[in-house]
Amino acid sequence: MRVLGVAVRAEPRVFALSVAASGLYAAMTVGTAQVLGWATEEVILPAFRSGDTTAGALSAAAAAILAVALFKALGVAGRRFYAGLMQYRMQARYRRAVTRQYLRLPLAWHHRHPTGQLLSNANADVEATWAPIAPLPMAVGVVFMLVIAAVSILLTDVTAAVVGFLVFPAIALLNVLYQRRLAPVATRAQQLRAEVSEVAHESFEGGLVVKTLGRERSETERFAGAANSLRDANIAVGRVRGLFDPVLEALPNLGVLAVLWVGSIRLEAGAMTAGDVVHVAYLFTLLAWPIRALGWVLAEVPRSVVGWRRVRGVLDAGGSLPYGEHTLDGERGGDGGRAASLEVREIRFAYETTTQDADLGDPAGDGGAPPEIPEPPEKPEHARTTVLHDVTFSADPGRTIAIVGPTGSGKSTLTALLVRLVDPEDGLVLLDGVDVRDVERGGVAETAALVPQQTFLFDDDVRGNVTLGLDVPDERVWEALRLAQADGFVAALSEGLDTKVGERGATLSGGQRQRLALARALVRRPRLLVLDDATSSVDPQVEARILQGIRDAQESGGGAATVVVVAYRKATISLADEVVYMEHGRVLDRGPHAELLTRSEGYRNLVNAYERAEAEQEALGADGETGEGEEQEALA
Repeated sequence: MRVLGVAVRAEPRVFALSVAASGLYAAMTVGTAQVLGWATEEVILPAFRSGDTTAGALSAAAAAILAVALFKALGVAGRRFYAGLMQYRMQARYRRAVTRQYLRLPLAWHHRHPTGQLLSNANADVEATWAPIAPLPMAVGVVFMLVIAAVSILLTDVTAAVVGFLVFPAIALLNVLYQRRLAPVATRAQQLRAEVSEVAHESFEGGLVVKTLGRERSETERFAGAANSLRDANIAVGRVRGLFDPVLEALPNLGVLAVLWVGSIRLEAGAMTAGDVVHVAYLFTLLAWPIRALGWVLAEVPRSVVGWRRVRGVLDAGGSLPYGEHTLDGERGGDGGRAASLEVREIRFAYETTTQDADLGDPAGDGGAPPEIPEPPEKPEHARTTVLHDVTFSADPGRTIAIVGPTGSGKSTLTALLVRLVDPEDGLVLLDGVDVRDVERGGVAETAALVPQQTFLFDDDVRGNVTLGLDVPDERVWEALRLAQADGFVAALSEGLDTKVGERGATLSGGQRQRLALARALVRRPRLLVLDDATSSVDPQVEARILQGIRDAQESGGGAATVVVVAYRKATISLADEVVYMEHGRVLDRGPHAELLTRSEGYRNLVNAYERAEAEQEALGADGETGEGEEQEALA
């Protein structure tokens, strides 16, 4: 009831209209019985007794029946329209709320929740939460109907009313048993829907890997296992419903038979008239179907409660990034501003992993806590893995810093901290001398841009993927493409900037996708540019031209930016003013590339190993582009 109360408070006017229409339906349902009882007593029986009737009497009876039927139809139409409107509005409202929450929550929260489960929260769980809204006005109307009918039946004959009313406690008891049997199996089915979404999402995301390794059969079997479990859970739900639904359908009809039996006895005794028997029996016949609306609401309650608890677990999740009121100095680099200064002071960071489902959280809600059934799970346990330890370095405005280290040394995590996708546990990240946690909302995004390792392109044209809604002229787009060495292959595309690139850039090679992602960052003219191995799929010569172009822009002031680049190629590293060498989440050395080669054995071995691997790759013929925009994926 508290869950449904949230919907009523959110849409009071629509709910009131749907209930009013349902009330009209209820009143006309009782009115139908009254009219039939009157027509039986005043028109039909006199016609049998006298052997004839008048057109006026028949017309009056027909007009009364048609009038009641018309108002009853209006009540049905209004009830269904406004109930559906309310249901879809609530679903849309909470889908938007869940999606906004996903965007607000930090990456640390997303690391603990699989994407398939988040899709289930925003879709299946929201739908399940508000599934009872559609039959709710009908159920409320049934309450009105029962009150009106009870008064009408009691006024007609108390004995028949008492016999008929025995049906209602039986239905209530059966519904209680029904909910207790249905709740656990409905809970399991709802959870398995999320698991099926998780498996499907992983399989689709890893489609290239699956096909490359020939693992289609194993993925099919893995999905089949989850789908079969969901099938079995849904069958279990169907069995419970199949057991109780026929009984719930039969009880009102048994009540009608009981009323007819008692009514016939009292009719023979002269305690009731034939019109009274028709009135009471027909009223119970009409009530048999609407009473099921109560069962429909109750049948959806277990799934609704489970869905609500899962949705509220997302909406009540903590860990949002706090913002301050500071603005960063200068405008965007290319608009006449200056490059940003960067300082990292003794930052530490650890990832949390959850040992059980963590999206259910402590229940709370808009205007009231959700129901306590089913019981919330135990608080999830978290394991921590520290990946950065007291990392410290700085970069003056306009300088280029190369971050070098073996796999797993924390380089990508560091880049996420620099643009404040996550916050460090300890230490500071300072832009222009301001702690990024004290910068106003959107301030860091206006100043810094990150090009990550994994490139994501939308199913949009080239222009849309570069601008992502930024209102800039095409000249600026082409300028960014030229700097990213992407203007050549874009110009060669069939429709240039208007060419659709397909889902995730399926029509482009890996190097082309990386260059578009780089242009996406450059078109914003950031004052801090962070490249997380952002040119790994690009030919080394093309990469050198890209980085040299960025450096030339720095020196000319036309695109003033401080650059932090995660690199492994010696040619790339040598372009940096300073190198930060990391291992196991710690900075082991800093300085110019030439000096580190001399004094740091670990650095020298790592860079030389990269160079040897690249030389071997070139010897095997995987040395980059074989034609305009056709790069081979380079191996690190």
